[in-house]
This record gives sequence, structure tokens and C-alpha cells, in this order.
Amino acid sequence: MLQTAVPVLASLNADETITFYTQKLGFILDANWDGYLIFHRDNIIIHHWATTDPEVPKATGCYVHVTEVDKLYAEYLAQGVVHPNDPLKNRPWNKREFSILDNNGNLIRLGEDIA
Repeated sequence: MLQTAVPVLASLNADETITFYTQKLGFILDANWDGYLIFHRDNIIIHHWATTDPEVPKATGCYVHVTEVDKLYAEYLAQGVVHPNDPLKNRPWNKREFSILDNNGNLIRLGEDIA
């Protein structure tokens, strides 16, 4: 029955989030309704809601299943967005993955199945 899920992350500043997601992560902005943002890249959709509390994004995040993780890692490494404590590596749970922090502090982990 369930088909897909869409993460809803916190945004501290709509304009800065738009710039980060479009220029650093390669997403396309689909909508901005008074600070409620919707982006997509390939088949991934991410929503953002507005908050003024900088602690909220530090406690939120999402996992994105990808293909060609090495290529994506190189792209995001060049953009300077890879989390310094979570570079690309193979994990014991049969994923090759890495993490990024967005401009708000949301953690986004990206991984490819290597089973």
C-alpha cells in the first residue's frame, strides 16, 4: 500500500535554503508558499517548513536512497557540503553512503545498496 515518503525538514531562512538547494545540491524549486518550500531532483522530493528556532534543524534529517553514489559524492564534495565526520564509505548494513549538512543544519544521509 505505501509507495513513497517525502521528508519535511526545517528551514531557518527561505531565501538561503532556496539558494543552497538549487545551487549546491542541484534541486529545482517547485513551490514557495510563504516559506513552505518544495524541491525536487530526479525522483526525490523534499519539503521545508519555516522555523526561527536554530535547534530544530539540528535534530532533523532524512535518508535518501541513490544510485551512482560515488558520482554524487564527488559532486557534493566539490560543493563543500559533505559532512566532515561522515565521508563516503561502505557500511556493515550493505550500504555505501555519506552525509551532508544543509544550510540549516539538517542531516541528509545518501546511500546506495551494495548487497
